[in-house]
Amino acid sequence: MGTKREIIIPEGMEILYEKYRYCPGIKVGDTLYISGQVGRDENMQVVEGTEAQFDQAFKNVEKVLSSAGATFDDVVEMITYHVVDTPIENPQDLKIPHLLLFIQVKDRYFTKNFPTWTGMGIVALSTPGLIVEIKCTAVLGS
Repeated sequence: MGTKREIIIPEGMEILYEKYRYCPGIKVGDTLYISGQVGRDENMQVVEGTEAQFDQAFKNVEKVLSSAGATFDDVVEMITYHVVDTPIENPQDLKIPHLLLFIQVKDRYFTKNFPTWTGMGIVALSTPGLIVEIKCTAVLGS
């Protein structure tokens, strides 16, 4: 018999499971897989402002972590998707906007036990106005 999976749905994120049919997190053994979190509030409204949206996305990650008994210290991998404003003709000109600001916000949450991190620029996310999505994997007690 394999390890059972535990669905993690923090308070205020029920709509993600009920309406959109996905889990904010799934815990299998000591490993927690967190769906990409964005800068939306509990009313599913996109948060205004770049820094505020980054902060809200991390707060949403934190909700999933704490609902599973984990913290940012348990995160071993982070993948981030950053919306690039305009199409670029020359790929060498491609830059992720607001990356330095994103790093400043990230550093408020990751103060030790830094995870691996892959960041990529993309054309769009699921909802207009969203500028970042943060996906994490945590190993509890690591």
